[in-house]
Amino acid sequence: MKPNLNELGKLAKDKHIENKKYFDKLKKKVPKNLDYAMQELHDAEFKKTDCLTCANCCKTTGPLFTSADIERIAKHLRQKPQQFIEQYLRIDEDNDYVLQSVPCTFLDSDNTCFIYEVRPKACREFPHTDRKKFQQISNLTLKNIPICPAVYNIVEEMKKKLPL
Repeated sequence: MKPNLNELGKLAKDKHIENKKYFDKLKKKVPKNLDYAMQELHDAEFKKTDCLTCANCCKTTGPLFTSADIERIAKHLRQKPQQFIEQYLRIDEDNDYVLQSVPCTFLDSDNTCFIYEVRPKACREFPHTDRKKFQQISNLTLKNIPICPAVYNIVEEMKKKLPL
């Protein structure tokens, strides 16, 4: 099943308690093949998912910007890092650099990214479902389920493939 964005929030909310319990168990008893299984689930989902038809992550959330991201993007935009920070970023409650507003400033009307080749590490790695030691980012995954239909699908498949 491929949830559309209108249904995703409700589906994620309905499954939140079930998913939280699943991830709590996962942290206590990590399957030996977890990283391998997650890579397979991630790859299978992204063979059939075109992020450009959605871009909900870019429309509703913003990435953290590391100093390396700031340097790289500023250079690409032919700005000094401080100019880039002043024009696009703010410091959030966790003392991280984030976008001043969402949707992302660099998102074009066709859902492409103006700075795709130099985008932040957080964007390159989103939705993090193929990350090693996946059990360590379960809180992040829970936050991404209502944002990304692919994450929703991956978690639903994960519960079937790796019952706890």
